[in-house]
Amino acid sequence: MTGPIHLYDRYDEPDQLRDQLRRLLRHRGVIALGIVLGLLGGAALALSRAHTYTSTSEVLVRSTADPFGTVSVAADNQVSMGTEQQIAASTAVAVRAARLMGQADGRAAALEDGLRITNQAKSQVLRFEFTARTPKRAARGANAFAEAYLADRKARNQAAVQRATRGVEQQIKTVEAARKKETEDDDATKALQSQLDTLRKRVVDINSRDTDGGDVVRRGEAPARPSVPGWPALLALGLAGGLGLGILLAWLRSALDTRVRSADEARAALRTPVLGLLPPGHGEDDDLPAVGRQGGDRAEMLRALAYRLRGTGLPAGTGRLLVVSPRRGAATEEVAVNLAAALAECGDEVLLVDADPGTAALTARLPLLPDDARTPGGAPSLPDGSRLVDAGTAGRFACCAGGTGSPARTGGAAAVHRLPTGSDSRTTVVVTRPLLEHADALALAQRVDGVVLVAGLGTTRRDDLRRVHELIDCSGGTLLGIVLDAGRRGRLRAVLRRRPAHRPEAETLTPVVELPAQDDTLSVSRG
Repeated sequence: MTGPIHLYDRYDEPDQLRDQLRRLLRHRGVIALGIVLGLLGGAALALSRAHTYTSTSEVLVRSTADPFGTVSVAADNQVSMGTEQQIAASTAVAVRAARLMGQADGRAAALEDGLRITNQAKSQVLRFEFTARTPKRAARGANAFAEAYLADRKARNQAAVQRATRGVEQQIKTVEAARKKETEDDDATKALQSQLDTLRKRVVDINSRDTDGGDVVRRGEAPARPSVPGWPALLALGLAGGLGLGILLAWLRSALDTRVRSADEARAALRTPVLGLLPPGHGEDDDLPAVGRQGGDRAEMLRALAYRLRGTGLPAGTGRLLVVSPRRGAATEEVAVNLAAALAECGDEVLLVDADPGTAALTARLPLLPDDARTPGGAPSLPDGSRLVDAGTAGRFACCAGGTGSPARTGGAAAVHRLPTGSDSRTTVVVTRPLLEHADALALAQRVDGVVLVAGLGTTRRDDLRRVHELIDCSGGTLLGIVLDAGRRGRLRAVLRRRPAHRPEAETLTPVVELPAQDDTLSVSRG
């Protein structure tokens, strides 16, 4: 076995845990949203339930199943507690309770909303729990429903007594009529008289039965505290629930997010090394170039990028490099300009070619040197239409707009025409339009020594990087690696970090670039 062997490392799991935490913390706004929703839910629950009180009353239900039968049956078999619980929660009982509380019958439905009836297993006790805004009203409601249920049950028992009494009285009338007819047979008369006495005793037994049907074993009292926790407990509960919701939403967002969030994700999608990670800049109007003219972490990272490309990616002394991005929005021009300045600082003769005709000429935003600043020996070596750029302590490098000139040659075609031949000892850096929006970069990728991809961290999708890799590979180009841009700081922070510049009152000369219609040569006028 010659392949690498993966050994178990106990530090792998903590590393994975830290990576998962970093993924979740990237969506801090979603977590904050979940916490806010949880707190709002806890506050809403506190507002709606913090001042509610619950009082409880209990009723012992007596046996009512065939209460007038002669056969003795166990009490738990004579009472159906499920049926009694449904009867206690009926509208008829609610109407009786509303009358006991001095309210109209139409308020019965509103009273039912605050009522809860429970019954424990193997028990003949019904528990009435009534919730209201005040303790006294809660106690009144619980007692009113208990009394209304007992009154309803008593009325049902009395109705059963009346029905049974009417039936027995009808039998008595029948026996009396039969006794009047039997006047000759004494035995028959005695038998009818005995039956008549039995029926009359039956009527007495029925009327003597207790029809109450239950007893109140616990009366509702005014509670001293609300039935739900107070504000602190509900807000703490809402905070915990909101934090859990925020973490869940952040995990879902992280799982469904297709943007590149780290160097590992970019390396896995593009299958090429990450050449550098640019720290956040100060604003959108950073000076070009930064290398040689100003310091900072961003300039140092761009300088390190040039050293890395010069040592590993480009041939010794010469080379042609293409800087391109997948889509608009990446710092492609900044990387190309500072890369040219850093290579010039290393002692190379550098030519920067702007092959993007869709935007303003890059040379208009560079610190160009006037024509009389050229050295006599260096002027003939500059390509046609190029100008010298002052890179401060880094030196000078040439720049030309390869995307302008003849209408028949724009973009990639003009840039290909600008590229030096193999005998030229100049290092060329070409910047062009995004690869996935225009085909200029594919034509240039075949004629350069390497391609450097610039992508925004957190704005570029992994699918775009995979497509870029396939396109460059199919075109025969060499992808050296990717440079990730962490983006820009907020404008307010950039304004606060900057110091006001003291401009002299005298009028300064500003170089203005003019592009002739038929000639690719750039000229500078004073204005």
